[in-house]
Amino acid sequence: MLKDIREGLVHISDAVVSKIIGLAAIETPGIASLSKNMSEGLTKRLSGKSGQQGITVEVKEREVEVDLRIIVNYGYKIQEVCQAVQLNVRHAVETMMGLSLVAVNVKVEGIVVV
Repeated sequence: MLKDIREGLVHISDAVVSKIIGLAAIETPGIASLSKNMSEGLTKRLSGKSGQQGITVEVKEREVEVDLRIIVNYGYKIQEVCQAVQLNVRHAVETMMGLSLVAVNVKVEGIVVV
């Protein structure tokens, strides 16, 4: 993401965007962890999309689209956890970076008993 200011340009790397999203997601109650699959490295190389474990981010001029793959703690209502993580990620992206979040797509890939 590039942003014009009077003194020059500010560039926030996709890796930083992914990190902020990951921290917001993992702080959500009911989230055990983010999921990782074997094809993440290949997907990143082929698509140019930034990714960290369980996160795929597509950053455009002032918009972000996020795909999250999560593991939920047993005993939590999955739908409520997904809605909470969407809200937390949206809040983090919009307040910390001033970007508009187009979508936060959540895929639950597992449940863990704690």
